[in-house]
This record gives sequence, C-alpha cells and structure tokens, in this order.
Amino acid sequence: MSINIWQGERVRLRAVEPGDWDAFHRNDEDSEVARLCYWIPFPQSAESSRAWAEACARAVPERDVFRWAIENRQGELVGTINTMEANPRCGTFSYGLAIFRPHWRKGYASDAIRIALRYYFEEMRYQKCTVSVYDFNEPSLRLHAQLGFQVEGRLRRMIYTAGRFHDEIRLGITAEEFAVW
Repeated sequence: MSINIWQGERVRLRAVEPGDWDAFHRNDEDSEVARLCYWIPFPQSAESSRAWAEACARAVPERDVFRWAIENRQGELVGTINTMEANPRCGTFSYGLAIFRPHWRKGYASDAIRIALRYYFEEMRYQKCTVSVYDFNEPSLRLHAQLGFQVEGRLRRMIYTAGRFHDEIRLGITAEEFAVW
C-alpha cells in the first residue's frame, strides 16, 4: 500500500487544474468569504477566472511557494491553500487558506493546514510558520489556537472593510510545537 503525503484524514491537496476555474469563480462571488481572506475585489469575468486557473495549473513551485487545490474524499473541490513569504535561509513561511462556504465546519481547513505544515516542517526543513488573521475572523482565530498557533502580535488598523478599520493578528507555530500533536 502506498501512502500519499498530500492525503489527510478528510482532504487531499493537489495542484490546481484548469477545470477548477468554475468553483473558484463561484467562490469569488461570495463577498463575505472574500472579506475574511483579504478584501472584496471588483467582479471578475468567467474568462478571467479561466485564465487564472490555467496560469495556476502551469505554475511550478518558485522559492518554495505553491498553491494547492483542496478536495474532499469524494473528489470535490472545497478550497485552496497557498504558501507565501517562504524564506529558506531563515526557515520561515506563511500561508493563506480559503474553504468555500458550503464546506465550512467539516474539518477540511485543519486537515489541509496539517498537511502543509507537515510537508514544510518534515520535508523542507522549515522551522516556523506564521499566519495573519483579521480580528473579526473569530472562527479562524479559534481554529489556529486549536492547532497550536500562538498569538505573536497585533498590527492595529491594518484592514479597512465594512466601513471601519480592523486589526491584523499574527500567529505562529514552530516545528517543535507542531511535532507534539
């Protein structure tokens, strides 16, 4: 029996495929989900979403940065996780995560995060991961606390949305903290 490092208990991480464009396009139309992740963008055409998915499908990891599609055990696309700010010299990286609304509260986010952390800590020799979460995204703050992330700081008034400024909370976990799971 072969074991796939990209397979967790609930999800599998895989490369983005050109045919994923429609699911990403529908998710991009959910303004509240966008607000939780970054900002509410201008509307995007179907053609633009197609081109984005095609570009992601052709992308190769560069400087240890990559975007995965997250699919559940039934093979349904449920979200995305992407690494960023990878610094191999210092051994630090960050990630962004989005689970499509119909798939919230099913354990997909925590499973995807564990897979990504395991790969970067155990295969790539990274030693620390940090994430930014907006203070109004309480479900994400709770999730990261449950996963062992520690609050490392608060950047005041970093995002403007829904008519007011909000803080950005920085959380981190080290390879040693992850290993005790």
